Amino acid sequence: QVQLVESGGGLVQPGGSLRLSCAASGRLSTPNTMGWYRQAPGKQRELVATITSGGSTNYADSGKGRFTISRDTAHMVYLQMNSLKPEDTAVYYCNVRSGGITSWGQGTQVTVSS
Repeated sequence: QVQLVESGGGLVQPGGSLRLSCAASGRLSTPNTMGWYRQAPGKQRELVATITSGGSTNYADSGKGRFTISRDTAHMVYLQMNSLKPEDTAVYYCNVRSGGITSWGQGTQVTVSS
């Protein structure tokens, strides 16, 4: 079973930046896909970005040009968020799909407000 722990959320002013990190523990089969999703109050959880174990990335339109997803090991994934907007406020969840199993982290709150 894979466990995911996110960090890096917080309060930031509009136009600011944050970097989210996610550490995966446990056995990850290859290929796999790690990603970030978010859920704002009263809304459904939505895709932010994904990255495969081969390095292919996919972004939701809302984050294109502002967000960058990356991996530096098989078990760490990051989300660099620049030019943040109030509408980016949400709980951000790390996700991994590995061996037909999907795992989620507990989430980290990102609040964009002046």
